[in-house]
Amino acid sequence: MKIGFIGMGIMGKPMAINLVKAGLDVTVANRTESKCSDAIAAGAKKGTYLSIAENCDVIITMLSNSPQVREVVLADDFYNALHAGQILVDTSSINPIDSKEIAAKLSEKGVEMLDAPVSGGEPMAISGKLSFMVGGKQEIFDKMKPVLSHMGASVVRCGEIGAGNTTKLANQIIVAANIQALSEALTLAQKAGVDPELVFEAIKGGLAGSNVMNAKAPMMLSGNDKPGFKIDLHIKDLNNALSCAHSVGAPAPVTAGVMEVMQWMHANGGGQKDHSAIAQYYEHLTGIKLGK
Repeated sequence: MKIGFIGMGIMGKPMAINLVKAGLDVTVANRTESKCSDAIAAGAKKGTYLSIAENCDVIITMLSNSPQVREVVLADDFYNALHAGQILVDTSSINPIDSKEIAAKLSEKGVEMLDAPVSGGEPMAISGKLSFMVGGKQEIFDKMKPVLSHMGASVVRCGEIGAGNTTKLANQIIVAANIQALSEALTLAQKAGVDPELVFEAIKGGLAGSNVMNAKAPMMLSGNDKPGFKIDLHIKDLNNALSCAHSVGAPAPVTAGVMEVMQWMHANGGGQKDHSAIAQYYEHLTGIKLGK
């Protein structure tokens, strides 16, 4: 099985490297070729979008949003080079409506598709412990699950095409709401004269505890805003979530509230920071800095 991997960003690069480490035949490509260097050093082959479309049995994409996936997959030269029997696994987080439309277009070429967005951020991408939320045909999922398992600890089929990205939108709502609630809670503690680090230690093992808290509270308390997942990317996901919610008539007031905070961060130079930097919004409002 020849695998082509397109997108060597924060997430795509370690995902591709884990496939190489698993002994798979991997060719990588990226718009900025220099970003392929680490994967190539790990043993991946250097390719182009076109060579991947022509020669690979499985094509994995990890791109920033729907327009970028369309730009690559449905570009005339790429699309025309595709052939029956290939499988596209799009691990990007995009609008599920776009996933369905892209899959329908690919089916005209006899190409199968899974939408398989991930959760876990850069640390889990590096460790190979991502969570995959997958939409598509059962038989295609069964064929690709062993490949995805080299990059993730959890690989779950959520339904037909588009179900993966719908699940990812739900995930991103929960993550964003958790981060904002954590920011408010730690700010409350510090304003009330209680050490927020001790608050974190006291509550992380209880009902309020979560993977989000364990990952993001230490970053907030140390002032570490190096992106594992950028605020601008979370804004993109929440835009898709709100669009989907509006289209199906689902209420999303919490999502809208968190979006406003993230938009403030973007407008004030924080778009490229980790989404845990939401805490800095509260620092701005209160004039305090979390932690010691």
